[in-house]
Amino acid sequence: MNTTQRVVLFGATSAIAQATARLLVQQGCSLFLVGRNAMKLQALVDDLRVRAAPGQRIESMNADLDIIDGHAHLFDVAEKNLDGIDTVFIAHGALPDQAACEASVPLTLALIHTNALSVIALAGEAANRLQTQGHGLIVAIGSVAGDRGRQSNYVYGAAKGMLALFLQGLRNRLAPHGVQVLTIKPGFVDTPMTAEFKKKGPLWATPERIAHGIIKAMRSRRDVVYLPWFWYWIMLIIRHMPERIFKRMKL
Repeated sequence: MNTTQRVVLFGATSAIAQATARLLVQQGCSLFLVGRNAMKLQALVDDLRVRAAPGQRIESMNADLDIIDGHAHLFDVAEKNLDGIDTVFIAHGALPDQAACEASVPLTLALIHTNALSVIALAGEAANRLQTQGHGLIVAIGSVAGDRGRQSNYVYGAAKGMLALFLQGLRNRLAPHGVQVLTIKPGFVDTPMTAEFKKKGPLWATPERIAHGIIKAMRSRRDVVYLPWFWYWIMLIIRHMPERIFKRMKL
């Protein structure tokens, strides 16, 4: 990766984004971080500035990314602070309570807004700017949950499925313009967002492991990456399971 990369991270205080940010700083990148929690965001900025070399810029802005009308301004500020943008990394999202969503249509729609519509809006804004300059990379965190609707998390899965399809079309649109679109599909990740889950067994990964996989995928200009790698084969089986069988399973 070019050491002069200028990277904007949306949802920068998520565990995966923080781990990725540390690796990007190690590689000489300058970062503009956007997050909702001001205290966590400042703590991350302070940590990254200690790690950064002279000349690397680590800047930030507190914002609620659910407010789509504010996205263009965030991009403007990021471009000004970094003297341009090479990579847009989107890790914004929330893991919903499926049972609560089933009991509330407004909550379901609100979480689809967070996990799909607001992320799509960020990716769309990034696409228009990077296409104009003729180069760049858009990285968005999806999920294996978006590959097939399952009773345990279909609200989250529906949002991530919508995002995956949008990114697929965006990738097709931007390929002739020198802009790469990378969809990251993590499996089970041990983060504060999954604090209530039982985290045992080989299917669980740390944010640091996912971050290393993201950096590798960015370097190799991949399109879609399952992390860790074995989730590709797990989801291949799940996607191709006949519906008459699948609907009887407790997944």
